[in-house]
Amino acid sequence: MSVSNQHVPGFIQSSEELKSKGVDEILLISVNDPFVMKAWGKTYPDNKHVKFLADGSATYTHALGLELDLSAKGLGTRSRRFALLVDDLKVKIANIESGGEFTVSSAEEIIKAL
Repeated sequence: MSVSNQHVPGFIQSSEELKSKGVDEILLISVNDPFVMKAWGKTYPDNKHVKFLADGSATYTHALGLELDLSAKGLGTRSRRFALLVDDLKVKIANIESGGEFTVSSAEEIIKAL
């Protein structure tokens, strides 16, 4: 499963529904630099609501405890796949994937939680 082919498009396609259910912001955060995130965001020309944000030093990822050490594969620190529902700066739902799975962090799972 690819984040670019399934995970991100799901949130883009569901963005209007998420907004209609009271979601103010849909943020995609990745351990990458801002230039990569800007270029990645441009690969979705139909995107109107998902913002691509860089966590270049993995500071936010570490604060959440969601870092993934992929140094052995030459990738350094990365982030586990997850989806958070945050209300007034409080995490209400934390759907965190195990390994490379894609079972709990989809847009559909967040919509169910609303």
